[in-house]
Amino acid sequence: MNLSFKSYWNLLADHIRPQRGRFTLLAILLFSSIGLKIFAPQIMRLFIDDALAGEALSTLMWTAAAFIGIALVQQGVHIGVTYLGENVAWTATNALRAELAEHALKLGMKFHNDHTPGELIERIDGDVTELATFFSQFALNLIANGLLLVGILVTLAIEDWRVGLAFAIYSALTIGILGKLKDIAVPHQKARREAEGQMYGFIEEQLAGTEDIRSSGAVGFSIRELFRHQAEILKHNRRAHFKRWIIENAMGLALTTGTLLAVTSGYWLFTAGIVTIGTVYLFVHYLNLLEEPFWAMTHEIESFQTIGACVERLTEFKQFQPETKNETGKVIDSHPLALEFKDVTFSYNGDDSVIKRLSLDLKPGSVLGLLGRTGSGKTTLGRLIFNLYSVNEGSIKINGENIREIQLESLRQNIAIVTQDVQLFRASIRENLTFFDRSIPDEKIIATLEDLELGDWFRTLPNGLDTQLETGSKSLSAGEAQLLAFTRVFLRNPGLVILDEASSRLDPATEQKLEHAIDKLLQGRTAIIIAHRLDTLHRADDVLILDNGSVLEYGNRKELASNPSSRFYQLLQTGLEEVLA
Repeated sequence: MNLSFKSYWNLLADHIRPQRGRFTLLAILLFSSIGLKIFAPQIMRLFIDDALAGEALSTLMWTAAAFIGIALVQQGVHIGVTYLGENVAWTATNALRAELAEHALKLGMKFHNDHTPGELIERIDGDVTELATFFSQFALNLIANGLLLVGILVTLAIEDWRVGLAFAIYSALTIGILGKLKDIAVPHQKARREAEGQMYGFIEEQLAGTEDIRSSGAVGFSIRELFRHQAEILKHNRRAHFKRWIIENAMGLALTTGTLLAVTSGYWLFTAGIVTIGTVYLFVHYLNLLEEPFWAMTHEIESFQTIGACVERLTEFKQFQPETKNETGKVIDSHPLALEFKDVTFSYNGDDSVIKRLSLDLKPGSVLGLLGRTGSGKTTLGRLIFNLYSVNEGSIKINGENIREIQLESLRQNIAIVTQDVQLFRASIRENLTFFDRSIPDEKIIATLEDLELGDWFRTLPNGLDTQLETGSKSLSAGEAQLLAFTRVFLRNPGLVILDEASSRLDPATEQKLEHAIDKLLQGRTAIIIAHRLDTLHRADDVLILDNGSVLEYGNRKELASNPSSRFYQLLQTGLEEVLA
């Protein structure tokens, strides 16, 4: 991907525009700094020529004081430029991080299945951090040193057109060399960043599975794989450093040539009586000053190799689009919900269908019991209802409307799921219950906890709703975590609830509490109960049995239970173990 500077600007432009005031002040200070750098040598030339001409000491003192004063002001302006540049850059890139994180959350499940969390963290945080350095140092230094270069060449041309022309040609050749070399390390830097993303993804996987790795004796394998990832990073790093070494040596040769040019031209003009010794100093000083933008541009172009790779990766990342997005569709405005599957076929990889021509009709307020072996498509069915994946054929309708036409936020706000594994966040009880929705009042949260018989537990918390939970379920028992999950659902008040055998791993006392919670939850709501035990289906109006993604049996629970030829009747006689075999 060949990126222009416009690509770099476009990535941050939306986040820079709100800072127009600070950016304008930054530009003013930047121009002031350039002007002071160019003007200061003129005072020194005046001092040298006046000293050689025998001017009065008081005149020389005033000239020296002016030079020192300008130097101090220049340092102050430089501090201001650095501070504002960093402030603008980090404000912009923090906003970019938020934009990228939101973009990642909106991408489809297929994308997240193909990309590890470690890789996404490396892109959203690691690449953007490099970009912050780019905007606070690279862009500013490039602009500042570019203006300084132009200012020096104009000043030299005013002093003597021949010197100005010689240095203009020299500068053009040097910049041309830099332009040819600037991209030679980008492929290796990009490969290094990608290798780092792979390593972070590997580390994330190993840490998540540390118990299994230790118990299976696979620690040695993990360490060997870590070394392999690090070796891959080192390989690309070496290649990138070698390309940077080429750039630095080419620049060193160019600057040596410039020094010879300045000394030779100054000597010739002075011996010819065309310029004064002060002007010769001016040439040499400006040549030394030219080294600053050239070396700075060299180092920034070295950084550009890394930055180019980051911008390319972030641009590629932003080009990923959600498989399903509907922010302006229809809004669900009635409860409970009606659900209809009509000839739905779905495949994760486009080859083997997980759901095959499935049809069902769930009336508002009714309860569907869902049975099937592991891998029969029960979990997939729930994901399709949330529109996490798009169906290949057929349609899914909520209240008669195709879910593709329903606003995603409205769809997911009105459907809830409770699973065996409850995800808790490193946050307060309040934030875990409301999913960080600050519009839900504390009184409603506490009333819901009391209603679900969690009042006694809540009163034992040291800081009430402000009590902090650890990541995972370590700070709560399995029963408490499940009841908190039910509290979440009550606070959202959805019209359709999916229960994925939420009580399968609980002790009898907690399960009884949960049964009471389920009874309350199903009042006035449509529900799907994914069952692993037959005794959880006593609430179901209808039963659907899946087999390899197809409907094996579907009908009224009572009628199926009384029909000796039905599959459900047979399961009631033998137990659900046969379904799970």
